[in-house]
Amino acid sequence: MAKPLLQIALDNNTLSDAIRSISQVGHEVDIIEAGTILCLAEGMEAVRCLRALYPNKIILADTKCADAGGTVAKNCADAGADWMTVICSATIPTMKAALKEVKDLQVELYGDWTFEHAKQWKEAGLSQAVYHQSRDALLAGETWGEKDLNKIRKLVEMGFKVSVTGGLEKETLKLFKGIDVYTFIAGRGIREASDPAQAAREFKEEIDKYWD
Repeated sequence: MAKPLLQIALDNNTLSDAIRSISQVGHEVDIIEAGTILCLAEGMEAVRCLRALYPNKIILADTKCADAGGTVAKNCADAGADWMTVICSATIPTMKAALKEVKDLQVELYGDWTFEHAKQWKEAGLSQAVYHQSRDALLAGETWGEKDLNKIRKLVEMGFKVSVTGGLEKETLKLFKGIDVYTFIAGRGIREASDPAQAAREFKEEIDKYWD
């Protein structure tokens, strides 16, 4: 079982604030995400700036693309993104079109997706999925539970590289012990810490504790 990667989600409202955030922690993480909020506010300039600042990091554009997959993915790739996200409700042709333009594609799992859908994504050539506890769900009081862990295990068994996100704190990671998580995605838990770099290091130490 490979050691999970650590991804920072830059869901900042402005590019200047995102650059401030990443300057404190970019050297500590494996993947840098231009979050959906940032992409909507600042467009592909956010991706271009992140690529210029971190030429050797994996850069993800979290577009949650639902349509025009090829065009959106080409725009992301041209700006310097390695990976892009599509929403799980996107059509298979949209996903396939996007996958042709970027190095890899992640399916963002929201709402009423099924494992039959997941089978179709695999057949279409997709290999990554992002399992969420959404921000709105967390604010409504939902927490990580066995039903979530079982879904993640099944996706892994199907052959997906599964990333996990949603209100993650370092204390949360132990819940996933024994599961082949591909990436832990943290946002405010790192960005809003008094010392973001130290917070990222503590996340990685917690990963080291439970994954060899």
